[in-house]
Amino acid sequence: MFSTLVGNDTVKLTLKRLIAKNRVPNSLLFAGDDGVGKRQFALELAKTFVCVGKTDGGEACGVCAACSRASSTTLPKSDDKEAHKRVIFSDHIDVGSVIPYNRNILVDAIRHLESEANYRPYEAPARFFIVDDAEKMNDAASNALLKTLEEPAATTHIFLITSRPDSLLPTIRSRCQTLRFAPVETGEIEKYLIEQRAFSPDEARLAARLARGSIGRAVSINVEKFRIARDRMLAVLTNAIQTGDVAALLRIAEEMNDAKNKDAFEDNLDTLQTLIHDVWSVRVGGETAALVNADLADRLLDLAATGRSADFMRWHAEIDTIRENLIVNINRKVAADALFISMTG
Repeated sequence: MFSTLVGNDTVKLTLKRLIAKNRVPNSLLFAGDDGVGKRQFALELAKTFVCVGKTDGGEACGVCAACSRASSTTLPKSDDKEAHKRVIFSDHIDVGSVIPYNRNILVDAIRHLESEANYRPYEAPARFFIVDDAEKMNDAASNALLKTLEEPAATTHIFLITSRPDSLLPTIRSRCQTLRFAPVETGEIEKYLIEQRAFSPDEARLAARLARGSIGRAVSINVEKFRIARDRMLAVLTNAIQTGDVAALLRIAEEMNDAKNKDAFEDNLDTLQTLIHDVWSVRVGGETAALVNADLADRLLDLAATGRSADFMRWHAEIDTIRENLIVNINRKVAADALFISMTG
């Protein structure tokens, strides 16, 4: 049921109206930031068709065998390229997904979708195909999908999930009705983490603020590990603003790139950038209650009193540049060293 999903009540209302009027389009584009629940909404809509025990409002019951099968999908291993060349069906034969292999959706997978889309449903009134990260289709895959969208079978629905709708071909966007998802409110995320994920109130408060509107990001945060990493990034700011200890900064850069931490390099940058933003906000008169790291308010106030707004703005921009350059495989150790040294200048 849509009531079990967090946030985006406007989208819920739209989908309920489409279901009630039996006017669900053959092609829908679910557009919004990563982690706001787009795939869950798409799957819930598909389940309203396959469900055998619908609610009075026509929504899926969520407990019948058909709903359970539609919700269960065994994903292939990330390095199994052959498996990613096909539609990956859930335990319900009428609900399938296409997912990227590495950074690309393979054209073979879209061609397989095209073939499957022509078959009549096996059990349900319609078949459903969810294309995850649709912006990762190359030109060949996009053109293959376009053929299916141009002449959809009456009993086939294709749901595209994307955080970057502008990256899709205009001809694809024009053939889909778009549903736009907003970031989930912090209070809603906090409530969900406490009631559904057994977070403590303190953990939920911090995770909800860090999530930046993404329920998926909030759920994935290990608050204990985050606090340990945050202490290291707070030491970066302390050394940059107050002590000027370049040697200490270079040791932290070394730690960020050692074997046990290298996979968290981007997360560490995010954490540092969030701390910088908080200190910057305090410096220009922002309320401490609105900080992401509000539990560190006293320490951040101390740093803000010593630092300069121009520096905070420059450091924030430099981290953005590093993140963009990661796409071309820059040397992360060199990048971290250069950033930290520049922060003491």
